[in-house]
Amino acid sequence: MQLFVPKQSDPRDSRTALTPQGAEKLKALGLDICVEAGLGDASGYYDSEYEEAGAILAPDTDPVASRADIVFRVGKPAVEQVSQLKPGAVHISFLDPFQEEELVAVFSEAGVSAISMEMMPRTTIAQTMDVLSSQANLAGYFAVIKAAERLNRILPMMMTPAGTISPARFFVIGVGVAGLQAIATAKRLGARVDAFDTRPVVEEQVKSLGARFVPIDLGDTGQTAQGYALALTPEQLQNQRQGMTRICANSDVVITTAKLFGRKAPVIVTAAMVARMRRGSVIVDLAAESGGNVEGTLLDEEVITKNGVTIIGYGNLETQVAYHASQVYSSNLVYFVDHFWNRESATLVLNLDDEIIKACLITHQGAIVHDSMKQL
Repeated sequence: MQLFVPKQSDPRDSRTALTPQGAEKLKALGLDICVEAGLGDASGYYDSEYEEAGAILAPDTDPVASRADIVFRVGKPAVEQVSQLKPGAVHISFLDPFQEEELVAVFSEAGVSAISMEMMPRTTIAQTMDVLSSQANLAGYFAVIKAAERLNRILPMMMTPAGTISPARFFVIGVGVAGLQAIATAKRLGARVDAFDTRPVVEEQVKSLGARFVPIDLGDTGQTAQGYALALTPEQLQNQRQGMTRICANSDVVITTAKLFGRKAPVIVTAAMVARMRRGSVIVDLAAESGGNVEGTLLDEEVITKNGVTIIGYGNLETQVAYHASQVYSSNLVYFVDHFWNRESATLVLNLDDEIIKACLITHQGAIVHDSMKQL
């Protein structure tokens, strides 16, 4: 079987879907690997490294894509790129299928098996393939680094001849993978950290990192079977905002991480809350790609409000650390292929009864096979 990996078509995203180390592992399984020339240039991986790993460089992607049995990408392809693939090919990438009904239909019509990696179930066996957690870890880390760069003060407490400098105060809203990494990073850099999540069950995790959990009574909230926070009612969302207003006003940095897969992100921090924050404060909105948690966020921009608060709204902040973001994403895809690789026949076998395949296979053999997508 032949694997083809093209370069990212989105100029804002410098990640690659396969690193030379990943290519070497897949080559050992028996795959013939072809990558577009310059595949890893933007993320720090060079053509010579791919060649040393056994990959072939392709200067022109169209004819290679039409012969490939498996295609790796980071982001979703354009509609015309799907039409280049042969029937029976397996396309593996982020797809955002609930927002891309036309693209899903084109995959189905082309007879391509489309794997949506963000649909990966949160189970023990699928943990090594969990691209959302891998990327969120890096986004949470870099949110703190970006905030520290923009903040006009230092993070740790410092004793000086002129007196003591108090530590910066961080407020992390949403304690998932990104939030936990943001807390841990801010603490390592010496900041004082408060955190809030609608799921009280994460309070112990927050405390274990040395941060303070902010209690706000929202009534019954709960979480999904896979550990994600449930959407709040309008009344609960209003109560949450009221409970967080004072903490935001006293914080030097606010990091928001609340995303709802397939839906617009909830607005958690209103313009009125931002207006109460101190001049020079920074907000990093990690949900900017899906509409933003902060009123006033603009995608891929930094906004300075009238009262001097900087709102950072870069989408997919993990792309700012593309070397490691590519490393972990590539590993997730390699683990996926390895899990479903038949070593006797040297082929990728998509077992439709497998729980992982049921969760992330969107189209197969000319049909939409994912239950939720069929309902749409």
